Amino acid sequence: MSFLDPRTLAFVLFAGFMAVSFLLCILAATGNDDPTEFYLGTGALSPMQNGLAIAGDYISAATVLSTTGTIALAGFDGVLIATSTVLSILMFMLVLSGPLCGRGRFTLGDVLSERLSERPARTGTAVVVLVVVMPLLLVQLNGAGAMLALLLGIPGGGAVTGCTVFIGSLMVCYAALGGMKGTGFVQILKTVLLLAAFVLLACLVLKRFSWNPATLFDAAADASGYGDGFWQSGRQYGDSLSGRLDVISVQLTLALGAACMPHLTMRLHPIRGMRAARAATTWAVGAVTTILGLIVIVGAGATAVVGARALRAADPTGSDSLLLLTLALDPAAQEADQSLLFSVVACAVVATTLAAVAGLTLAAAASLAHDVLAKVVFKGGLSANRELAAARTAIVVVGVAAVVLAIATQHWNRQVLISFTFAAAASALLPVVLYGTLWRGFTVNGLRWALYGGLLLTGVAMAFSPAISGNPLAVFPERDFHWFPLRNPGLITIPAGFLLGWLGSRFGGRGRRARHVQDPACGDTSYAVHTG
Repeated sequence: MSFLDPRTLAFVLFAGFMAVSFLLCILAATGNDDPTEFYLGTGALSPMQNGLAIAGDYISAATVLSTTGTIALAGFDGVLIATSTVLSILMFMLVLSGPLCGRGRFTLGDVLSERLSERPARTGTAVVVLVVVMPLLLVQLNGAGAMLALLLGIPGGGAVTGCTVFIGSLMVCYAALGGMKGTGFVQILKTVLLLAAFVLLACLVLKRFSWNPATLFDAAADASGYGDGFWQSGRQYGDSLSGRLDVISVQLTLALGAACMPHLTMRLHPIRGMRAARAATTWAVGAVTTILGLIVIVGAGATAVVGARALRAADPTGSDSLLLLTLALDPAAQEADQSLLFSVVACAVVATTLAAVAGLTLAAAASLAHDVLAKVVFKGGLSANRELAAARTAIVVVGVAAVVLAIATQHWNRQVLISFTFAAAASALLPVVLYGTLWRGFTVNGLRWALYGGLLLTGVAMAFSPAISGNPLAVFPERDFHWFPLRNPGLITIPAGFLLGWLGSRFGGRGRRARHVQDPACGDTSYAVHTG
């Protein structure tokens, strides 16, 4: 077998990435002998390094595959999703970087417990963090398992399950061994690889159309079946009122939900000073914007080169668009495991997934070990060694649960899980983060109402939406029990979450309120606890 054989090269590329990433985690692990270093190990990184790590957390495999597919099948609606992601990281930089940076916090529970009663703040945020993180973990693991099976050319349905278990094992090792610093190094490596892969794809696409983006977009419109309407809104959910509202809801949910995801906000805690936080997030904005711009070109290229009909026939959700484009750009390859181009792109996607799931697992485990076990159950009585052991045990528990659930849901429409994750984050986490850091009148009752009420409303709206039943792409396509008209409930649940936080603080009875304190490191307007 030749070394340049695509399947051999796929093994070499993937093994090389694993070797380098494990080396980075081992180097990072030398300083992870206490919880502070384990959770805040990236504080010594430069703004560029922290920014690339933040960008790596922002750009997940779900973003890469789903956004590319949506652009390929829905045109302008997919571009709006990419734009919403850029707006989200701008909000992350301008609104959240100040209140969340510095002061040795580990989790959102630490941030809120400084201002509100410790037990409800830590327990409530831990519950919501787990519910928010787990669906996105399942999406990443399922996508990585399928992509790795194709990359390695392993046939059969059991291959995806086996690859999912393998990816889950790697994510547990990365998170438990490297902690925040190790996962940060892996995120930086992943961002560079993903950027290189999409630059290559974008150049190959543009070369086919004489390096003229206008020609590319015209060809995509012609091949879409919609003509000039391809670059107008309404292709993803239709031109009905509910379809138009769904488009708005998706944009709002992504713009607000992605900004407050726990694995992203954790990246701000180690950064000391507002200037350093803004510098890091500026690098993150640049990297994310560049990658999403390339994704727009690649998505349009999938439509122009492959054709919308072939894309829909392969996968109605468009998630296979990236795969089909790489095969079309490498016509000598008959199958995916025979394509050199696919091997390169698939390795970048698998690397993206590994980095993303490691960060998500660390965020969920931190809420369990630090907020619930160390601070609520043992009330700060755990030694440093025992808390570190608890954190690593929690990583294993979260990882095993995620792998089992990923296998059970591997045939679900991934868009449903993604929609729930970001809607729940924007409806439950974002109100308490903003109110808890910026509003002096926020109380424990407001926190409870926003956290649990926002989460409950999101769950009910999703359960009875067309995303679950009454739709060919629903989780239960053969049944119809939906009464909520929108597939993405954020348009209703996000304002409701903010309203519940305000109502609970105003009319939920007397409770502990936040008082103003000034953080000299970050320059944010913060609040600590007093009884009101």
